[in-house]
Amino acid sequence: MKRLDRSEVIFKVLAYVLLTLFALACLYPFIYLISASVSGKDAMNRGEIYLWPVGFQIDAYKEIFGDSQFWLSYCNTLFYTMYGTLVSMLVAITGAYALSKTRLMFGRGFNFLLTFTMWFSAGLIPTYYNFKDLGVDNRYMYIIALGFNAFNIILLRNYFSSVSTEIEEAATIDGASEFQLLTRIYIPMSKASIATVAMFYAISRWNGYLWAQMLLGPEDQPLQVYMRRTLETIIQNQDAGGSTNLAYSPYSMQYALLVCSILPLVFIYPKIQKYFAAGVNVGGVKE
Repeated sequence: MKRLDRSEVIFKVLAYVLLTLFALACLYPFIYLISASVSGKDAMNRGEIYLWPVGFQIDAYKEIFGDSQFWLSYCNTLFYTMYGTLVSMLVAITGAYALSKTRLMFGRGFNFLLTFTMWFSAGLIPTYYNFKDLGVDNRYMYIIALGFNAFNIILLRNYFSSVSTEIEEAATIDGASEFQLLTRIYIPMSKASIATVAMFYAISRWNGYLWAQMLLGPEDQPLQVYMRRTLETIIQNQDAGGSTNLAYSPYSMQYALLVCSILPLVFIYPKIQKYFAAGVNVGGVKE
């Protein structure tokens, strides 16, 4: 067994200590979030919460779960996340595959136009009026309107371009069509990049707020808009003195809403983390 010298031992100890401290620093806000959401009113108002709950209560969660509007907005968010990601991935994969081909007619022009949209945009107000004129006022049009992202398409295009042309030529000789090339060669060989881009889209849809608030009606608005509206109501009631009769602190309600909004991502992210490390550098290295 190879014996480590003193400098290497010191380096490893310091590395593990620093990484442990960094991990604890990242974990602490989440622990505090949960503790504050279930702590008692008096303890929260006096600022006695540092790590563990004080004066345990779940009244804030009971009020949230008893609100039908919460469940409606939650279902809307799940709908936008699942179907919005599917539509966006369909656009991204097919668009990236086509743009990765040198045989595509006017391919360089299409790639330039795609990249141009990342440099210059119409701006918030013109985009808003464009959406309104196109009738983006329901959940289905909302998914289609936000189903395009130039950066993610370029990310996949770069990875598709790195796939060996010999493999494609061999499949073409065997009679594979363009659809078969995409589904049986490019997609299986690009699982890491596809999973990474899908995660980008899913997080964007889950956290979507601005356009949902501006374009959608109350029945179609997602969780983030519901949270903003609820927090504004809490702040107004607190300023008016209407929160004195509550069994919990208004801050506990705020933290409980945040916990409800991030828990799905906390459970899902470890499942796809193995793809993220490999896919985050897609297209970064060219042969």
